[in-house]
Amino acid sequence: MSRVLVSGASGFTGSYVTSRLIAAGHEVHGLIHAAEHTPPSGAGWMAHIVDLGDRQAVHRIVEALAPERVIHLAAIAFVAHGDVDGMYRTNILGTRNLLEALANRDGQPGSVLLASSANIYGNRTEGVLDEAAPAAPANDYGVSKLAMEYVARLYEGRLPITVVRPFNYTGRGQSLDFLVPKIVDHVRRRAPFIELGNLDVARDFSDVRGVADIYMRLLDVPGPNGTLNICSGRARSLTEILEMLEEISGHRMEVRVNPAYVRANEVKSLCGSRARLEAVVGSVSMPPFEETLRWMLEA
Repeated sequence: MSRVLVSGASGFTGSYVTSRLIAAGHEVHGLIHAAEHTPPSGAGWMAHIVDLGDRQAVHRIVEALAPERVIHLAAIAFVAHGDVDGMYRTNILGTRNLLEALANRDGQPGSVLLASSANIYGNRTEGVLDEAAPAAPANDYGVSKLAMEYVARLYEGRLPITVVRPFNYTGRGQSLDFLVPKIVDHVRRRAPFIELGNLDVARDFSDVRGVADIYMRLLDVPGPNGTLNICSGRARSLTEILEMLEEISGHRMEVRVNPAYVRANEVKSLCGSRARLEAVVGSVSMPPFEETLRWMLEA
């Protein structure tokens, strides 16, 4: 078993990844931002409060822990996040500090997994996107993630880096700032109506449990493995999701468009190809999205 360093360990994705690493018997060390609450260290792992923007602190913790595997999840992931400066600092500079610290060690990790985002593809309305699709980010989040990928290229010759581009995924514990948890919460409360923004969007949704399992499988594949989409291969419209939840719950809501929620640079449709991913890790299957919604609804 390996000593694994997970940045963003207490976040939505990080909590699922950390649980799987512990269950598999790895020695897990999680990096937690100083602004968060008391880190939830427990059996099988240890949390460390580190600001990835602090270059010296990042170098000290990497030198002290000497990780054998790294999963870098720490990021500001909400597209409409208000602090744009903070988004760029965290998503770009934080990644650079971590990669620099890893590259400067004598003993380097066997694999480094960096979480980018399918938002780098921008406003694509037709077809299935593979990793060769040109980048055209339509918002600051997408730009910050694309810049992070370019930073990673500076270290490709020194570290076994695999960049993953997850499309949208969801599950229990995701913030209500995100679309699916917000809708599920309204259905669970039997709300009479819901206010949404752009209704003509379609997304390739996956289950966070499936995404965490893929990250685990990639740890066991010798790197580097280039850039890999993480996706289900099917885009679902907002209307389809509302109808699925209505069928599961028996509750129908009025949908009102709130102009305050309408994003000018909204990515209209995203659907990914996982052919390259499956060439690396083998066959991939996600829980049916109906099962994901039911799991969230029954939380």
